[in-house]
Amino acid sequence: MIEIIQEYWQAYLWSDGVHLSGLAMTLWLLVISIAIGFVLSVPLAVARVSKNPYLRGPVWFYTYVFRGTPLYIQLLIFYSGVYSLNVVQSHDLLNAFFREGFNCTVLAFALNTCAYTTEIFAGAIKATPYGEIEAARAYGMSKFTLYRRVIIPSALRRALPFYSNEVILMLHATTVAFTATVPDILKVARDVNSATYASFEAFGIAAALYACIAFFLVWLFRRCEMHWLAFLKPQTH
Repeated sequence: MIEIIQEYWQAYLWSDGVHLSGLAMTLWLLVISIAIGFVLSVPLAVARVSKNPYLRGPVWFYTYVFRGTPLYIQLLIFYSGVYSLNVVQSHDLLNAFFREGFNCTVLAFALNTCAYTTEIFAGAIKATPYGEIEAARAYGMSKFTLYRRVIIPSALRRALPFYSNEVILMLHATTVAFTATVPDILKVARDVNSATYASFEAFGIAAALYACIAFFLVWLFRRCEMHWLAFLKPQTH
């Protein structure tokens, strides 16, 4: 184990500013996918709970497809399936985008986590206490203001425990990024295993890194919950 760490710690942890290490690439994939998924999921969640079937239907279909198929299959479709289409190869912008494995990976990850996050936020919106909505209406808020100042902030706070699980599951899902030749932690571990045949040490280091990231995320979300969900705690006198 010590010999493996001494020889390959740079590939796992170190970055020269040009080539990202396995740890840096995994964190970058996670952050950019979660950020894109979060931004897209908020308006989609509002559309998901809309009474208008022309708004609700397409969002339901999108979340149904991406939650009903494995992320690994979705990544393969974006990485190799879409690029094989003539319309993609004949268009310069599409050709340049889908030729890069990193772009395909981010696209697949972002759309996948967006689908799950949309359903999480939609459920939280539906569970908004009726009293909060009635109080806002009595105050004279328009529907847009009601969503912007009451429903969405309240739903995001109450969805935090469920959203933290989605972020950790997304971290675990980044292990399929090696399929698109993205050099994440698992890709580095596979390369180390191929070079040394020390499977336990190579994948053990990768498991330890994923566990450290997960523990940090759990700690971070617990802090956020203590801050934003403090009003749900039983009051003592």
